[in-house]
Amino acid sequence: MRKSRKTLSVDLRERILASCDEGEQTLQEVADRHRVSLGMVKKLRSQRQKTGDIRPRHRYSGRKPYFTPDKRSRLGEMIRRRPDITLEELREALALDCTLPAIHYVLQGMNLSFKKNAARQRARARRRQARA
Repeated sequence: MRKSRKTLSVDLRERILASCDEGEQTLQEVADRHRVSLGMVKKLRSQRQKTGDIRPRHRYSGRKPYFTPDKRSRLGEMIRRRPDITLEELREALALDCTLPAIHYVLQGMNLSFKKNAARQRARARRRQARA
């Protein structure tokens, strides 16, 4: 069995599938012969059957972003309509299933300030003027 998690070369993938196609060995024997897991052999066969391609599919792996471009545009639109909306209200209005900090970080990444300055015109009290 291979212990490392390195991507299999296309050449090795072709040889594994060629061994499977010969039909003279079980899938486990093919896996042992090429020093890969049985799951990898099954995965390659399934991938070839579904897509017709056996190349690595790295671009499809990993966690998918929760905030899709559509959700981001809806967030931006909601803030433009109601600049004083809170994160909690945003989450409820858009039916988002995430934490408030997650919304904050997305807004920060979109360069949208979430201070309520626009609605109040200033964020702090006026300074006292110097006495003459």
